[in-house]
Amino acid sequence: MHLASEAAPAAATPPRWYSRLYLQVLLAIGAGIMVGLIWPETGAALQPLGDGFVKLVKMIIAPVIFLTIVTGIGGMHRTGDIGRVAGKALGYFLVVSTLALVVGLVVANIVQPGAGMNIDAATLDPSAVHDYADKAHAATVPAFLLSIIPTTFLSALTDGAILQVLLVAILFGIALSLSGEEGRAIHRLAEQLSEVVFRLVAILMRAAPVGALGAMAFTVGKYGLDALLGLGKLVATFYVTSALFVVIILGLIARFTGFSIFRLLRYLRAELLLVLGTSSSEAALPALMQKLEQAGCAKPVVGIVVPTGYSFNLDGTNIYMTLAALFIAQATGVDLSLGDQIALLLVAMISSKGAAGVTGAGFITLAATLSIIPSVPVAGMALILGVDRFMSECRALTNCIGNAVAAIVIANWENALDRQRLDAALASKGSPSRLAVAASEAPED
Repeated sequence: MHLASEAAPAAATPPRWYSRLYLQVLLAIGAGIMVGLIWPETGAALQPLGDGFVKLVKMIIAPVIFLTIVTGIGGMHRTGDIGRVAGKALGYFLVVSTLALVVGLVVANIVQPGAGMNIDAATLDPSAVHDYADKAHAATVPAFLLSIIPTTFLSALTDGAILQVLLVAILFGIALSLSGEEGRAIHRLAEQLSEVVFRLVAILMRAAPVGALGAMAFTVGKYGLDALLGLGKLVATFYVTSALFVVIILGLIARFTGFSIFRLLRYLRAELLLVLGTSSSEAALPALMQKLEQAGCAKPVVGIVVPTGYSFNLDGTNIYMTLAALFIAQATGVDLSLGDQIALLLVAMISSKGAAGVTGAGFITLAATLSIIPSVPVAGMALILGVDRFMSECRALTNCIGNAVAAIVIANWENALDRQRLDAALASKGSPSRLAVAASEAPED
């Protein structure tokens, strides 16, 4: 008792201001902008720092997802709960992602960002988007469904395909829950292993500021500050539309569920800054899953909803798809009727799922959609190829926020949400997460 009482104040001591991850990432982003502005060639040469950090995080995503789902499902007594959670998640994804497509379509018609450009499609170089078009044709729905099935059990954990990991983990978790005493022993081992893996995640996250600095320095050094500040009407429209979607659409969903979208954004500020700095929502996936569990969402729900959402609930990507498609049509003088736009919407609903999990999914999905609508030239994608890099940050941020909201909503529907923990987490102004604590305790280099 005496030892516990002495240890309590040390455990409750908040971390020093300069040790907070979100502040370090924010400072790194600012430093990256300055390096890219003052020494453009040096900034462009720092791209490997950003790419290397993203690869480090992707390295650990498969075991994080696998262990989270296995420990969550393995502890369930009724396997029917798994199908119910997955069914509710897919239904939610269908409604919200379709709404995102509609929002992009409506805004493009109102703002008309490509109107008046009068681009002759014959003057565009189709070779600039040739590789993306080839990937888009490969991303058909049948090919996508087959790609979910891994070649071997272990290849699902080594190939980096999230849906393959998800499938193997769900099947293994179900088998574990049906295996009696032997299954419980393996379940305890998996829980212990997951603690080690999340400690590894905490160690890797210490490199987040370096990755953010490198990625931002490359962007500014390669494209210039003018490009960063004035990317044109399309980019501005996309950013404003995505922000309104988060605040209004996701904000209303959050309010009906009983929490504030703004408090959620504050709670996830470190993860969102990491996404902003690296332009990759996957960079924050392990930490996002951990933070949602800390906020009271049941582990099985988080394990199923978040990885699945990274393929099926891409709100930012969906807004981008319809907005960019109509921008290209407007810029090249193609007049799309209401029927054409409805067809575009229906095709986008399918292609956005068929290209899930493909690297550069936003641009590739757009190519897949335009290739099925013959009146809009695929070569028109060359118009946005130069600024697509700047829109990727906004896509990734919106996707990440949308999946965080989805996990809380599905957990609430399942009565698997600890309201007290959620309220305490969202009301916190800076209490350290388990990842932050683990990082502070990690051995020095």
